[in-house]
Amino acid sequence: MSLSRILLMALGLLVAGNAARAAEPPIAPVAHVDLPRFMGRWYVIATIPTRFERNAYDPVETYTLQPDGNVYTEFHFRDGGFGEPLKAIHSTGFVKPGSGNAVWGVQVFWPIKAQYIVAYLKDDYSQTIVARDARDYTWIMARTPTVSAADYDALVARVVRMGYPAAKIRKAPQQSPAAAD
Repeated sequence: MSLSRILLMALGLLVAGNAARAAEPPIAPVAHVDLPRFMGRWYVIATIPTRFERNAYDPVETYTLQPDGNVYTEFHFRDGGFGEPLKAIHSTGFVKPGSGNAVWGVQVFWPIKAQYIVAYLKDDYSQTIVARDARDYTWIMARTPTVSAADYDALVARVVRMGYPAAKIRKAPQQSPAAAD
């Protein structure tokens, strides 16, 4: 097989893959997020991680509502093991008007704002799923460092129904609530 034919086939597969991804419907956000109630500490239970959190242990996201309506975010984790020093990434969430507070643009580095969709939120605000239309990253989070096996399975099943590949979901190692302090 000639090099040009191989390149043509590769290009065709790339275009087909992008078309298939584009065929996915947008992820539906929850109808409304009570921002003050959503604020506080969320333990990452499972994720399809960004490159910064690929080896995160004890990952915790903490949200603080600012007077201007933006959300200050602190992501704390240990890179590579429970014994590693605590690291932090800070960002700002910009709530999209008219989204019921469920769609944000999160800015870690100016000027880029990454899509952030609250795609599931348990009625008592104890569990949430954050997703993206690109289906490249997702976060399953809870107010506690662990959830029951039944809850974990149900949350992962929700993520898969959103169009994410189950094989890419990584259960986040959590040691204890005090680990993030």
